[in-house]
Amino acid sequence: MLRLAMTVAIATALTGAAAAKPAPLWKQLPAPIAVPEGATRGEVVVDGAAIRYASWGSGDSIVLLHGGMGNGEHWSGEVAALAAHHRVIAIDARGHGRSERGTGALSYHHMAEDVVAVLDGLKLDRVVIVGWSDGGIIGLDLAIHHGDRLRGLFAFGANYDQSGMKSSSASTIGGYFARCKDDFLRLSPAPKQLGTFRDELRAMWKREPTFTKAELQAIATPRAIADGEHDEIIKRAHAEQMATLIPGAALVILPGLSHFAPWQDPDAFARAVLAFVDGLPT
Repeated sequence: MLRLAMTVAIATALTGAAAAKPAPLWKQLPAPIAVPEGATRGEVVVDGAAIRYASWGSGDSIVLLHGGMGNGEHWSGEVAALAAHHRVIAIDARGHGRSERGTGALSYHHMAEDVVAVLDGLKLDRVVIVGWSDGGIIGLDLAIHHGDRLRGLFAFGANYDQSGMKSSSASTIGGYFARCKDDFLRLSPAPKQLGTFRDELRAMWKREPTFTKAELQAIATPRAIADGEHDEIIKRAHAEQMATLIPGAALVILPGLSHFAPWQDPDAFARAVLAFVDGLPT
């Protein structure tokens, strides 16, 4: 009887351990770490909006562009590693984070022009752009229209037209937008405009981006097209096609991670960025 009880207890313990096994990283959505201390904050006014940014470190500049509905704090996990040898600038896109909405239609090109205005305000001639999702699309726009301002482009989880999008109900997506909502209410200078701004973004996502293959083929900026192995939003074949269309582009796939790789494994993401940046011509 005792032996039977022990057998049942051991089997129960083993079953419980199996049930408690954590989900793989690509199914998780860890919260970003706290914003690193020592940030220098500033703003540049463009089209009636204060576009706000934070900066750490010194040296050649890396500009971080966050995803849709996000903000510059979403890069907190990467800042320390990148700022050890570079100046790191995280910009809050128009209407996102601490930046104001201002006037004019909301578009990727409009937000790309805001980035140029920040570079002008900081007197930066050429920078490396690291963009995540919407930030990667803004990076593509910059490479097409302002290639002379870019030393390099690391575009993660981006698409160039609607054909690259997946239809997904992954829990990570819902969790991301829930966190973005909380961040918007905490950071925005106009928190009551959450619903209106969210509707504007959804409308933009339905009509943009619309880059052509010819525009991609004309990009001369050194670039890497990157994605997570298990991206929930962007089709792998689309990322591969972009890397083929853009002359000389590297394809970087982060194993075991998803569209939310910058949160799932900040160290791996930062290493991938640094490997790209350190390989750029001076």
